[in-house]
Amino acid sequence: MSDRATSDRTGSAARMLAPLALAQFICSYAGSNMNVMINDISRDLGTSVQGVQVAITTFLLVMAALMIPGSKLTDRFGRRRLFLVGLAVYGVGALTASIAPNLAVLMIGYSMLQGIGTALLIPPVYILTTLRYDDVRERARAFGVISALGGLGAAAGPLIGGLITFAIDWRAAFVFQALVVAVILLLARQVVDPLPADPSRSFDLGGAVLSAIGLIALVMGILALDDELWLSIVLLVGGAAMLAWFLFRSARVERAGREPLVSPTLFRNRTSNTGLLTQVLQWMLLMGVSFTVAAYLQVVRGYDAIETGIIFTAATLGLLVSSLAAGRLVRRFAQRTLIIVGFLLTSAGIAGLIWIVAALPGAWAFAPGLLGIGLGLGLMLTPSVNIVQSAFTEERQGEISGVSRAFSNLGSSLGTAVAGTILVAGLVDPSRSYALAIAVLGVLGLVGALLALRLPKADTERAGPSAG
Repeated sequence: MSDRATSDRTGSAARMLAPLALAQFICSYAGSNMNVMINDISRDLGTSVQGVQVAITTFLLVMAALMIPGSKLTDRFGRRRLFLVGLAVYGVGALTASIAPNLAVLMIGYSMLQGIGTALLIPPVYILTTLRYDDVRERARAFGVISALGGLGAAAGPLIGGLITFAIDWRAAFVFQALVVAVILLLARQVVDPLPADPSRSFDLGGAVLSAIGLIALVMGILALDDELWLSIVLLVGGAAMLAWFLFRSARVERAGREPLVSPTLFRNRTSNTGLLTQVLQWMLLMGVSFTVAAYLQVVRGYDAIETGIIFTAATLGLLVSSLAAGRLVRRFAQRTLIIVGFLLTSAGIAGLIWIVAALPGAWAFAPGLLGIGLGLGLMLTPSVNIVQSAFTEERQGEISGVSRAFSNLGSSLGTAVAGTILVAGLVDPSRSYALAIAVLGVLGLVGALLALRLPKADTERAGPSAG
């Protein structure tokens, strides 16, 4: 290939990266910006902290439940087409949420439509990026941009949402999302699908239903822990049984020569499996900390949306710095090393949210801990994604992209559900429940560091045709 052709291909890939990364930003932003609006939404819509928590968790859960089906539909209808449809659905959901008169309509627009739109548009982001960047280092840098904007959206969500809520109204924060979607649609003219759609591809509807029910039951079981123990047990056991049935059925469908929603062979890759688990823990930490700290600041300490958002600037700054450095660091250090160090930094930051906050009364006592969490998460988000995506060939990118995003969004919903349930259940003794929720997240950070030790010490190129 000539130098000019190489330059044209690189420039085209770079232009395509902008709308893809911006789409990841706005979807991640939607998951965390609601955290600083808890008091405003509760007061305006006549609901409670728990009602807002359910709306946030449902949004994240809809994404997790539909991400794998969404990824399979990319093969059938095309990655670019599904990306555009997802953006349109997301935009309609944002506008619906902006005019919501009650919690039910808010959940239709935010939790359902925006969740569905995200599940349709996010898999194409990762599939198209993988297909356009052949070199593992170039792909790592591209994923670095996408992951950085994704993490930045989640970390900056409280700050941006707080500024908009303070200056205008919480409803304007949803209008802001619709405007960003309009910009992405304009930029999406640069998005090119390198593979043709295959309308003849089958779709495993039964598998989609089983996986969705299983994931929803698990998270709802966690949410029910604080007031309905027996219901919680039934949901948790039922959800686990549904997912086991889903895997058993998928193996049977594949043996019969048909295409399941997810091939069980996808989970025979140890490196990918470990990478997926690190993604779950990373997003549990990010969303769990975001919800817990934001709720505590507003409900217990009485801070408004802008004050809460400003406090989260430390996490945003840390994540931005380490994400921007990740592209250079991945050239000098193994991805495994970055993930381990990232988990340790995050755990240290979480410890700061307990000990420094307990020792100092001011709001800025939260800053050192949030800064450490931002630095740690920004350092490891990109390597985890790249490890998983690069473990499989082009033919399996649709499958692994959906699974990867489903695991990440499952982690987000679990983080909000677990930490939020501990916090909400103990608001009668807020300091103790806050410390307990944060401590649980800190333990998960240490588990992540131990888990990352299972990853290969040296980075490798994308696996060959036999991968998985």
